[in-house]
Amino acid sequence: MIELRHVVKRYGEATVVDDVSMVVEPRTVCAIVGTSGSGKTTLMRMINRMTEPSDGKILIDGEPNTKLPAHELRRRIGYVIQNHGLFPHRTVAENIAAVPKLLGWDRAKTAARVEELLHLFGLDPARFANRQPHELSGGQQQRVGVARALAAKPNILLMDEPFGALDPIIRNKAQADLLDIQRSTGTTVVIVTHDMEEAIHLGHRIAVMDGGKLLQYAPPAEILAKPATPFVEELIGSAERPFRFLSLGSLEGVVEPGEAAGAPIAAGTNRRDALAELLWSGRDSAPVADAEGRTIGRIRTASLVSGAARPAA
Repeated sequence: MIELRHVVKRYGEATVVDDVSMVVEPRTVCAIVGTSGSGKTTLMRMINRMTEPSDGKILIDGEPNTKLPAHELRRRIGYVIQNHGLFPHRTVAENIAAVPKLLGWDRAKTAARVEELLHLFGLDPARFANRQPHELSGGQQQRVGVARALAAKPNILLMDEPFGALDPIIRNKAQADLLDIQRSTGTTVVIVTHDMEEAIHLGHRIAVMDGGKLLQYAPPAEILAKPATPFVEELIGSAERPFRFLSLGSLEGVVEPGEAAGAPIAAGTNRRDALAELLWSGRDSAPVADAEGRTIGRIRTASLVSGAARPAA
């Protein structure tokens, strides 16, 4: 658990983070969202002491984050930045092994962890372990950056705009990969983003920052239904709001008996993406398949559109 108590950061006369208190529960994703200069990155960087607060306390599992020297604390907290920060003249395996080596892991344990992570991220060790970062695609570099951050099995992963440089298709895949990895490892993730849609998609709770202040800290559904301030409401966007509600909902409840033509849509797809697939393919309905590929019914465009309209009423 990460607990921030009345945290303040000043630079001269400017207050960049102004009396922020919040709790990030274990094994959840907290998305910090806001415009440029809102204080979101500074707030996150105080967790691993890349930036020291002027006032207030930050507790990790009940202990002040000042209990350890800063460099030791950082080795126990994964950190991912937008451009991945990979060492350009080291191989993929050497990049992932960097923190375990700093912590004194032996060669066999380190090699086993590197291989485990490459498999976890869908990168065949035989093909990718000895490649240089410049030989990878942007999406592959992003995966290696996250793998390196997770190499020493940290309980906490901090991510600063990690998907901002990716094109939309790779970005969606990277977000899905992150959620899968977070669920499988139980890592507590704090991610900074300027994109409210990304925050809604990834966060169990969203912290909305503006002018250094925490305006609202709540689950996505609550922020969409009850924005605390006009700024939060503007950040959500009135036109996009119904479809952002759709991104929170699974297909459960709108799957109906019957058959439909065309490629099936996975039951785990959210309602917004299912609607986008139907509209893109020009279909009024589509079959829905479970994890084993068995057809369990169909969904219809009309049902999904009515589902989008209801929350906005």
